[in-house]
This record gives sequence, C-alpha cells and structure tokens, in this order.
Amino acid sequence: MNTATLAAVALSLFSAVAYAAAAVAQERLASRNADAGIRRLLATGAWWGSVLLNAAGALLHVVALRYGPLTVVQPLGALTLVAAVPLGARVAGRRVSAVEWRGTALTLLGLAAILVTASGPAPDDVLSLPEALAVAGTTMVVIGVLARPGAQPGLRHASSSGIASGVASALTQTVTVAATDNSGPLIGWQVIGVALLVAAFAAGGLILSQTAYRGGLGGPLALVTLANPVAAAVIGLTLLGERLQGDGAGLLLALAGAGLAGWGVVTLSRSAPKPVTDPLPAPVSAERIVIPSSASGAGSGSATAAASASVRGEEEHPVATVLALEARSARVEPSLLPRQPSEPGHLTSL
Repeated sequence: MNTATLAAVALSLFSAVAYAAAAVAQERLASRNADAGIRRLLATGAWWGSVLLNAAGALLHVVALRYGPLTVVQPLGALTLVAAVPLGARVAGRRVSAVEWRGTALTLLGLAAILVTASGPAPDDVLSLPEALAVAGTTMVVIGVLARPGAQPGLRHASSSGIASGVASALTQTVTVAATDNSGPLIGWQVIGVALLVAAFAAGGLILSQTAYRGGLGGPLALVTLANPVAAAVIGLTLLGERLQGDGAGLLLALAGAGLAGWGVVTLSRSAPKPVTDPLPAPVSAERIVIPSSASGAGSGSATAAASASVRGEEEHPVATVLALEARSARVEPSLLPRQPSEPGHLTSL
C-alpha cells in the first residue's frame, strides 16, 4: 500500500466519524418529527447541524478520493456504521443489543472482504461528459423506482440514498481529478456541469437518508453503507478501468463479502428498537367516587360501603354517593297521619 493510499485511508477514517455523527443527529430528528415535511425540517437548527456534519464528512471524502481509488475509499465508509450504532445507542440512553452487534459485525466482515479484493494506484482516469450524463440518467431512473410508495419505505429510501451518494462520489472523483490535472477530457464548463450533478445527487442522498431514518438507525444506515460502495464500484470497474485483485477468486470473494454484508443489513433492520408508549389510564367509574362529608368515621364507613357495593356489582345511587350515605335500609319513622295506599289503582285524596 503506497503513501497515497495510506493518506486516502486516514482521510476516510475521519470522514466516517463525521458521517456517523450526522447519521445519529438525523435519526434523532426523524424520530422526534416523524410526520414533519422537508420545509419544517429546514426551519430547525438540528437539521442544519446534521448538514454541516455531512458537509465535513463529504469534504474529507472528496480529498480521500483524490488520493485513492473508488474501490478502496468507498468500502471504508463502513466505519460509519461501526461508530454510529454505539453512538446512537449512547444518545438514546440504552445499551447496544447483541443483535445489533451481530449485524454490525456481519456487515463489516462482508465489506472487509470487498476491500481486500479492491486495490489500485491513485486515480488518473475520469468520466467523459456523455458517460457522466448516462450515469446520472440511469441513477435517476433507479432512484425513481425505489422511491415509489409501498412496503418497507425506510429500506428502499436507504438504498436510494446509498446509490445517490455512491454516484456522487464517482462523479466527485472525476471533478477533482479533472480540476487538478488539465489532461483530462473534462475542462471548463464541462467540469462545472458534472459538479452540479454532484451537488444534486449529494442533496438527494441527504434528503432520502433523512426519510429512511424514520424507521430507525441500524438497518437504514447499514443499507446506505452497503449500497454506496457497490454503486461506486460498479462505475469504477466498468467505466474507470479499476479492477479487483485475484481475477476469478477475487470476484468470488467480493460476492461472498456482499452476501455477508447483506445478511448484516437484514439483521440490523430487524433489530430496530420499537418506541414504547405508556397505556392510557382507564376511565374512573362515577359509581366508585365517594366524597366524604367529614373526616369522621361516617365518611370512612360510607367509603367502605361504597367499596363493598362495587365488589358485589351493585349500582350505587348517585345521591347517596355524593352525600356519603351509608348503604342500608331506611328505618320506619312514626307518622302523625295515616299512610295512604300507594299501589297502582289507588288515588290519594287531597
């Protein structure tokens, strides 16, 4: 590994830490404002804080791409996942679960296998303008298909975000190489045109990742981390002349690594903690409310009677409840006038 590649690796490490902090900030913002639109997010300081962190990570990433090939720099973005999962758990006030550790380990092992097969000198080839436009058009079609409404929107938006970021990285490498080396086919306004495509895909990837994090941090971030180097590697291998070590064996190792990384993504997507909501208190029945008339024993006796009536399933009279009357039969009081019959069919004379 030469000096340029070592510099690219070091810059990628710092970039991964910045991206991890940005991902945690975005996930916390998405969990607190699940139904918030983009306009509302633009009015929050936390959103712009995550944008600054993403910008810092992107700047370090751009410099790393100047010194290392796509097939080396992009897989190192997996370190974002290593930092973000424990950092997100710490911010949320919980411990990282065993399932999250297992999913993270599987994803990193897979991406490490891909990294072993990827090597090469500092990049010296760039995309031509027709190639850049073809890549941009194909990417927009793929993102449009993945971003359609349907099941698992978080994972599909995460895939779209990773693809957009990977394509932006490939186009960024073209811009940086062409801007620092005048021998490239892109000069002047053509470089500016590709730079505008980079800005569009970077902004689109940021917005898609924000919507993806509404479903949690681990699974969407792992999928972004996986889709990003895959998209960039496809461009590097097919259009920029980069290659894998080991020929056929290297290709098999890369495919095995992709399978392990995919398994890790599925594991992390299933381990997303669900929000716990406290059940609403049960409504208090009016028959169970007893207001004592005084602090004497009569009040406590009426409360006992009300409680026993509730246990027996009897319905208390509302007046008796308010006046704290004891539940017992009324005593027969002496009357000065003879009692008149009150059965049906009799009238009481005036």
